Amino acid sequence: MKIKEVIVVEGKDDTAAIRRAVDADTIETNGAAVGMDVIERIKLAKERRGVIIFTDPDFPGEKIRRTIAEQVPGCKHAFLSREAAKAKNGKGVGVEHASPDEIRQAFANVYEEVADWQEEITFAELIEAGLVGGEMARRRRLRLGEELKIGYANGRQFHKRLKVFRISRDAFYAALAQVMQEEAGDA
Repeated sequence: MKIKEVIVVEGKDDTAAIRRAVDADTIETNGAAVGMDVIERIKLAKERRGVIIFTDPDFPGEKIRRTIAEQVPGCKHAFLSREAAKAKNGKGVGVEHASPDEIRQAFANVYEEVADWQEEITFAELIEAGLVGGEMARRRRLRLGEELKIGYANGRQFHKRLKVFRISRDAFYAALAQVMQEEAGDA
C-alpha cells in the first residue's frame, strides 16, 4: 500500500512501524514541542503532497495533533485506538506498538479537516448522551471515538472533531447506539 501524503509522526520508532505496514514518507516531530522548522516542513509537504497527522493516542500526541492542525490548516488525520497502540507488555501507548494491520486500517479511515462544515451535533446533545460530565462520559467518548474512527478527546475537543471530520447525525447516533448497547450488555 503506497501513501502519497507525507505522514507526520512523533519519532523514529513510529516511522519504522509505519514502514513495516505501508510505503510512505514521514516527518518526525521529535516530541510535543513542535518547532517552527518542523512546522515549515509540514507546510511544504502539505502544499506539495498533502499531510496525514498520525500521533499517539495519548495527551502528548493530541497536543502535537492540535498544534499542527492550528499551524497547518486542512491536514488529514489518522487515528489509532488506545487498545491498538498498547505495548505488548502493557507499558506504554504509541504508534510504534501497533500491528501493521492496525496501521493500515487507520490509513483506510483517514479524515480530512473541513472548517466550514455545519454543526450537526450540538454540545447539548453530547451532554444529553452522557458524553460530557458524569461518571461514564470519558469511557463513552473513548468507545465512541473508536467506533467513529476519530480517536479519544475531551468533551470540547470531541465536539470539535465531530464538526471538523464531518461526522453526520446518522453516523453519530448509530455509533452511540452501539456503545450504549455494549454498556447494557456489560451491566
